[in-house]
Amino acid sequence: MTLLDLSQLRQVLETTTDDLFRWETLPAYEVASDGSDYRRYLDGADAPTLERKQPWLDTLREWADQGRPRRRVRIIHDPITDYERYACEWGYALNSQAGEIIRVIDLAHTSLPRELTRIAGDFWLIDGREVVAMHYQPDGQFRAAEVLDPDQVAEHRSGARISWELGIDFATWWNGHPQHHRSAHRAA
Repeated sequence: MTLLDLSQLRQVLETTTDDLFRWETLPAYEVASDGSDYRRYLDGADAPTLERKQPWLDTLREWADQGRPRRRVRIIHDPITDYERYACEWGYALNSQAGEIIRVIDLAHTSLPRELTRIAGDFWLIDGREVVAMHYQPDGQFRAAEVLDPDQVAEHRSGARISWELGIDFATWWNGHPQHHRSAHRAA
């Protein structure tokens, strides 16, 4: 078992040549790279801090232009959490415009098939051949990432395929669910 800190995880993810897939399941994450944007979002700010966000958007665009896009399937809980709303409005909406391909599985409308419930937590699938499992504290704070043994790749590759087929394009889902937007939530 190989455990990685955030710096080592970034290095491993940079090795992708074709496809970087992310399975994201937690209702909330405590992510240092968000800076104070989540708090600002909750307090009603209009937009994320672009000085912080723009380098990431540039990286996503560069990867997409190089033909090695980042794909993500995001679980949305029922009811949607404030963090998920923030991630959609200030994260995925911008990321998808920069080239990340995002799909959503909305648990209010879809149950996870058994193949997906057997996979324990979040993971990255790098070029379909290497799996990095993500480990978090109960509050969503990153603990470590773990490079899984090669014999676990097939199950995760299958999970990635199933979740991708089950997921709905983010923009289509988000535009079809205005009740989840912060503006509707504040008016309620």
